[in-house]
Amino acid sequence: MSRYRHLFFDLDHTLWDFRANSRATLRELHGELGLAEAGVELADEFIATYEEVNAGLWRRYESGHIEKAVLRVLRFRNTLLRFGVRNDRLSTMLGQLYIERCPRRTALSPGARELIEEVHPDHRIHIITNGFTEVQRVKVDASGLAPYVDVLLTSEDAGAGKPDARIFELAMRRAGASVQESLMVGDSIGNDMEGARRVGMDHAHYVEEGDPDPLADLRFTHFDELRSFLR
Repeated sequence: MSRYRHLFFDLDHTLWDFRANSRATLRELHGELGLAEAGVELADEFIATYEEVNAGLWRRYESGHIEKAVLRVLRFRNTLLRFGVRNDRLSTMLGQLYIERCPRRTALSPGARELIEEVHPDHRIHIITNGFTEVQRVKVDASGLAPYVDVLLTSEDAGAGKPDARIFELAMRRAGASVQESLMVGDSIGNDMEGARRVGMDHAHYVEEGDPDPLADLRFTHFDELRSFLR
């Protein structure tokens, strides 16, 4: 049996397949709202542009340069502007429908559900996520993860985001966990792996693409590998 009693997971891009769920929602909205007729001809170009714009705005939000409400307004407005489309009504509708629909999609990373179901009897499962609380809770509920999760801590609730040590320390306090019996699992070297190192927690790097973290205690590309490690 694993020596870890507490497993702390990242949510987006780790347990919850953010890319698949987001892209499916954006493709659906592109067709439903007639974006091709409005001047955004190709769904793939719309998705790629949105992802670039959104990533830039999230970096500004996490560094404290913009507020949550500003991020939500600008991400679709600025995406449409890249195509020369100035339509606040359309960008507002996109923002509202995206927030309503995307978190309710249920795709998880391959093998993630099976892992959670298998290890849950012998481990306590927690989530540490940089995100907005109401959105992340919907994702956990809709995807069927909620019955397995003891602590869900967002950067919004913690007042600090990964890799800040404070969010990890608060999550462990809420879970009643010691660092010696805890493992952090995530996809981001800069947020998940670095944050775990700051508090002395063992960490497993989920590598969908890119280079694995050479400092991680475990590197894996499919959750079946993590299942074997935890047995």
